[in-house]
Amino acid sequence: MLSANCVDMYNPKVIRSTMGSVYRVPFLYVESLKETIANLKEQNICIYATNLEGTEYYADEQYREGLAFMLGNEAKGLLPETAKLADAQVKIPMQGRVESLNVAIAASIFMFEVCRQRR
Repeated sequence: MLSANCVDMYNPKVIRSTMGSVYRVPFLYVESLKETIANLKEQNICIYATNLEGTEYYADEQYREGLAFMLGNEAKGLLPETAKLADAQVKIPMQGRVESLNVAIAASIFMFEVCRQRR
């Protein structure tokens, strides 16, 4: 799901960077993230905000039930008011002077952990 102010999924740069996988992965633009998150919570979907200010490390959480991750852009991350809508805020531990990860890399790490736990 993408908020209404996200990049156009059919932007030529997006098409190139996804190497065409944009056509194989379903996506949905939503007008109101707040309403969408409320609807997901009503369906017992746990919402995780990925956030450098997170209070928990991603690998310390349990991802066996329904869940959704919210990821922000690489420069600014999630808006604080969006992150506050989550049930938990999780972060990826980083060493050295690394400030953040590319959002695709961060998403891969979270999805790998979900798959690992559900094996």
